[in-house]
Amino acid sequence: MTSRSKVKIQSFFDAETFTVSYVVADEKTSLCAIIDPVLGFDPVSGRSNTIHADQIITYINDQKYQCEWIFETHVHADHLSSAPYLKKKLGGKTAIGRNISLVQKAFGPIFNTEENFIYDGRQFDHLFSDNELFKIGTVEGRVIHTPGHTPACVSYYINGACFIGDTMFMPDYGTARCDFPGGDAEQLYDSITRILSLPDETILYLCHDYAPGGREFKWITTVKEQRENNIHLVGKNKPQYVIARKTRDAELSMPKLMIPSVQVNMRAGHFPPSEENGTSYIKIPINKL
Repeated sequence: MTSRSKVKIQSFFDAETFTVSYVVADEKTSLCAIIDPVLGFDPVSGRSNTIHADQIITYINDQKYQCEWIFETHVHADHLSSAPYLKKKLGGKTAIGRNISLVQKAFGPIFNTEENFIYDGRQFDHLFSDNELFKIGTVEGRVIHTPGHTPACVSYYINGACFIGDTMFMPDYGTARCDFPGGDAEQLYDSITRILSLPDETILYLCHDYAPGGREFKWITTVKEQRENNIHLVGKNKPQYVIARKTRDAELSMPKLMIPSVQVNMRAGHFPPSEENGTSYIKIPINKL
């Protein structure tokens, strides 16, 4: 847990997906935002659970906070979002970057979405533009468009801290992959450069950690630490980074939850519409991904 001025930040680590979610609260008004919440999902049985989301709900209720926002940094490919469940229980507006439409257009044909699916991001309550300002209670924040991992990636700069999604991991693990549809290593390098142009002392909150080498899990770093130590960035200019990133991506396997995650998350966390028998189905495209 980290406190800065009147902002209180609480992290929630989901060990199944190595994902970190956050609650960011304005202590003056007790209004809060949830960032990148996780819905548990077993791909073998097709069953979901709200264990992680319920931890967030318990915390918010115990603190007597009121949820104002549910932010997504991007359309995640490694976990499902619990945004609809949290919105039902706590209220708040769901939000993501305006380029969500590009992600929907990239993946919609792959999954052959239903005829009435509209590729304009309307599944979310709000679509953020680059440099758009927002408030959590009295706390001001700014959206930074940081594409590359996906076209819709954004980072949320709040009171000297920046929630950067999958753009970077801890310095000993490097940076995000760019080989999903719509990904772009050159864009990611530019996005990372933009983040690293923030003041050295800016605290960076990450979306994942994988504890390489068996170290303890960590998900908080700084601009200075990333600039000086990130293993994918140090000593590389943009062309060198792009070559190294593409080479590394070619060696990576697909995330085990990518197929269900993208289908759900591009719908703002909603499952595909139920069919005639009342059941929702996740499609598995054959030889497409």
